[in-house]
Amino acid sequence: MNPFLEAILDNRPPEVFESLDLPDTYTAAHLRAEDTEMFRDAADKDVRKSLRVGPVEMPEPAPDEVVVAVMASSINYNTVWSATFEPMPTFTFLRKYAAQGGWAARHDRPFQVVGSDAAGVVVRVGSKVSRWKPGDHVVVHPVHVDEEEPVTHADAMLGTEMRAWGYETNYGGMGEFAIARASMLVPKPPHLTWEEAAVVPMCGSTAYRMLVGPNGARMTQGDVVLVWGAAGGLGAYAVQFVKNGGGIPVAVVGSPAKAEAVRRLGCEVVVDRSEIGLSDDPDPSPEDTIAAGKRLGRIIRRETGSDPQIVFEHVGRATFGISVFVAGRGGTVVTCGSSTGYHHAYDNRYLWMRLKKVVGSHGANLDEAARTSRLLSQGGIVPTLSALYPLERAAEATRLVQNNEHVGKVGVLCLAPEPGLGVTAPEVRKRIGPERLNPLREFAPASSL
Repeated sequence: MNPFLEAILDNRPPEVFESLDLPDTYTAAHLRAEDTEMFRDAADKDVRKSLRVGPVEMPEPAPDEVVVAVMASSINYNTVWSATFEPMPTFTFLRKYAAQGGWAARHDRPFQVVGSDAAGVVVRVGSKVSRWKPGDHVVVHPVHVDEEEPVTHADAMLGTEMRAWGYETNYGGMGEFAIARASMLVPKPPHLTWEEAAVVPMCGSTAYRMLVGPNGARMTQGDVVLVWGAAGGLGAYAVQFVKNGGGIPVAVVGSPAKAEAVRRLGCEVVVDRSEIGLSDDPDPSPEDTIAAGKRLGRIIRRETGSDPQIVFEHVGRATFGISVFVAGRGGTVVTCGSSTGYHHAYDNRYLWMRLKKVVGSHGANLDEAARTSRLLSQGGIVPTLSALYPLERAAEATRLVQNNEHVGKVGVLCLAPEPGLGVTAPEVRKRIGPERLNPLREFAPASSL
C-alpha cells in the first residue's frame, strides 16, 4: 500500500507525513505535448485517445505551496477542452506561465496533469505556509493567483495573473498527488466523503459567485431564476443556491431523466428543451430565437407569475439570444461560459430598451469558495455527485462529460481505495441524512462505481 495512503487511513499525526519521502513519480491523468495535433482532421475528438493515465515526475514544491495526497477529484468541462486541445492546446498556457522564470518554470513540461478539483490530505508544506500542516483534510479551490498583485486583495478574479489550476497550470488534481498554493485550500467539510467533497470546489463556488455574492447577479428572495443546463455540474448547484436563498428556480433540461434529477434537488418548475422548440443548432436564426423565447416566456409566466429576474447562462451561442430576450425588464443575464460557441448573437433592443444587464462571471475568489464550503457544511447545499470512476478510467469519465451523458458531477477516486471514506463528523452526516447528501447517485450509468 502507498505509505501516504496508509498514514491517511490510520489518521496518523503530522510528523508521520513529514517523515515519509515523496515519490520521484506518481500516477496521474495527463496529456502529452506530442499529441496536440492528433485531432486536427478528426470528426470525433474522442478524449479517450488523448487523456493518459500513468507516471509523471513529482516536482519540488515552492515555499508558498503544499503537496496534497489526492483522495478524489472530479471532471470539469475544462478537462474536455484540455483533452481536445481546443480552443488551443493548454501547453500554450504552460509555456507562457513558465516564461516568468523561477518556480513558474516547473510548469513547462512535455506533460500536463489535468484536473481542477481535488479533495485530500496535506502531506508537505512550504517554508512560507503558516495556516496548514501535514495531515489536514482539505479541498483545493482551483483559482491560482498572484498574491502580490494589488487587485487580488480586492477580488482575486480581477488579477491579470489569475489562472485556472489544472487547466492553465500543471500538476492539477486528477492524480495521486497535486501541487497547490496554500491560498487555494479550504477545509474539507468533515461530514462528507472524499468523493462527495471533490465534486464541489469549481462548480459550486462558480455558481455561488454568479448568483449569491456581490460580484454576480445579487439574487434576492422571491427572484425567479432561469437555469440552463440545470442537471449538469454548474446547473445543479445553481438550482440549490436559488432554493436555499428563497428564490424560484426554473430548470431547462434535455431529457425526462434529467428533469427527474433536478426535481430531486427541489426544483418544481422544469422545462424540457423540446417544449420550447430549442433545436440542437448552435447558431439559431433570429426568428427561431424570438419564437423559442416567447414559448419559454409563456411557460415561465404561467408557472411562476412573472418573467425571470435572473438568467443563469453558461451554454452560450445556442441559448444566449433567448436568455437576453426572456429576462424580465431590468433583469440580469449572468454568464460564465459558452460551451456551444463564444460568438453570441442577440437582438439588442431587448437589452437596452428593457434596461437589462449582462454580467460576466469567472470562477470564484477564495472568500466565495469558503462561503460555499460553509453552506455545504451546514447542509444548505449538497454535493451533486452521480457517476464515480477509478483513476485508471479517468478518460472514460471525461468522455461521459464530453458527450453530455452525465447528470450532476462525475467523480474520480484517486488514492481512495473505495467510496465512502473520509467522514470525520458522522453525527453531522446522520443529522443531514446520507440520502439527502446524495440525491443524484441513482442517475449514474451502470459503468460507474
